Amino acid sequence: MKKLVLIFTLVASYSAWAQGDINAGKLKAATCVACHGNDGNAVIAQYPKLAGQHADYLTKQLVDYKLALTSGGTQGRSNAVMAGMTAALSVTDMKDLGAYFSSLPISANTTPEAVIAIAEPLYRFGDPERGIAGCISCHGPRGNGTSLAGFPKISGQNAEYTALQLQEFRAGTRNNDLNSMMRSIAAKLTDNEIKALSAYVGGLH
Repeated sequence: MKKLVLIFTLVASYSAWAQGDINAGKLKAATCVACHGNDGNAVIAQYPKLAGQHADYLTKQLVDYKLALTSGGTQGRSNAVMAGMTAALSVTDMKDLGAYFSSLPISANTTPEAVIAIAEPLYRFGDPERGIAGCISCHGPRGNGTSLAGFPKISGQNAEYTALQLQEFRAGTRNNDLNSMMRSIAAKLTDNEIKALSAYVGGLH
């Protein structure tokens, strides 16, 4: 019962969409530097760049990491490292961190020429014959996503991290996507398509 109350509290607090405090978030971000960089631009490719991401999206991911921890993995987003990082965070802390990283500029990235032929048609139009919607419908022509709808910015992101997330959605090991949208799409993508799309979106501007 206590776990259910905590879960409800986390979700209810997040749904209030309160603005976080950038300055408070900067102080709280000290423990994030090792993986995500001094400026929110992770140099280790398997970790995400947090800089420039929508604040609400960042907050939701932190809420989901803690939710997975408190629910025994039945809800939220499971990740052993992030479970430990979010264990002591309040929802206010999460909102402050989201506000801070959102305020930082994301570092530049490029799209390799070699992936355009495969990735661009999929990103723009999808593949109706396989029931794959175009990525552009949620993430936009420049990969900026939509904050209010909960769609993240994917432009400029580390390709290796994006590929890992698509692989996790495909395997069902990441399941905190709205209405299973990403799981449904990723399940129909080949390894080569995932690799190409992940590299392609990094250079969208």
